[in-house]
Amino acid sequence: MRLPRFDYLGPDTLDEALDLLATHREEAKILAGGTDLLVRMKKGLLTPKFLISLKALNELSYIKKENDCIKIGARTSIADIIASDLIQKQARALSQACEKIGAVTIQHYRGTIGGNILQNNRCHHYNQSDFHRSGRQACHKDGGKICYARDASDRCNSTCQSDGATALMALGAKIVLASKGHERTVDLANFYTTDGIMPFAIESYELLKEIIVPAEGGSSAYQRLAYRSAIDYPIVCAGVLLKLSASQKNIIDDARIVVGAMSRSPLFLAREASSLKGKKLTDTEAFKKAADASMNSAAAFAVHNVGATLEYRCVMVSEMVFRALKSAAQDAKA
Repeated sequence: MRLPRFDYLGPDTLDEALDLLATHREEAKILAGGTDLLVRMKKGLLTPKFLISLKALNELSYIKKENDCIKIGARTSIADIIASDLIQKQARALSQACEKIGAVTIQHYRGTIGGNILQNNRCHHYNQSDFHRSGRQACHKDGGKICYARDASDRCNSTCQSDGATALMALGAKIVLASKGHERTVDLANFYTTDGIMPFAIESYELLKEIIVPAEGGSSAYQRLAYRSAIDYPIVCAGVLLKLSASQKNIIDDARIVVGAMSRSPLFLAREASSLKGKKLTDTEAFKKAADASMNSAAAFAVHNVGATLEYRCVMVSEMVFRALKSAAQDAKA
């Protein structure tokens, strides 16, 4: 498989990059690490005329604390996030998620947090070579009118398998989208459209600039299941956040549960998380009930498109949520 022809553009500043995006729009794609983009291009899934490289934009690579937030530049490497004491102490779920992304070589030399958030939805019926896909009718994501993952479906059921997105949504993160002369801040939970074909609420002339993670206390954790310990995408994952009561020791005041790799976007399960309010950190029975409820909610979205049976993935939703809750509770008690 070879890359299609394209023009490589290497801006030296963010303003130059935004100018190029404003000019070329749908004909251009952003190249950060390229671990997702270049593979999709080789398979014929994308054929942009221009690649706008962020290689020289060191201004988008940083981790810093401002007021009650942690701010992370979109071009920050996965390795830098893993190594950050600030992230490990105040956003542990993100650190745990980044440890699972790709492999060590990808984390150090290619992978960026912005690229992981913008990792396109996947489906093993779609993420194949051009030759493989040419042997059958095109699916929804490939411009057709059929879904191989769910019979008679009128929409694409490709799945968001981003580790970083699941952890960040559990942490209540927001992102900053920049365009020429303008910026807007979006709650990450509202950034995902639940549209398998166009999964992100971002315009062609916009660039992901920054991730903002609240650092207001609380304990978080991330768990995932994959066939291999490296290079693989998750087939089920879960991120959780537990916040304790200021007046009652070891009592949960608020919680967030997010399940990933089960739907067109990470699933923020507010009702299941709310069942933990007022529970003790040692109440494993409450954790189990919340985990089983999460499984039931996520099961409605499960389809055959990530290489594992529906029954197995649904059962493992409960297990991943339960493990994440126990881990976060243990960290809160430490």
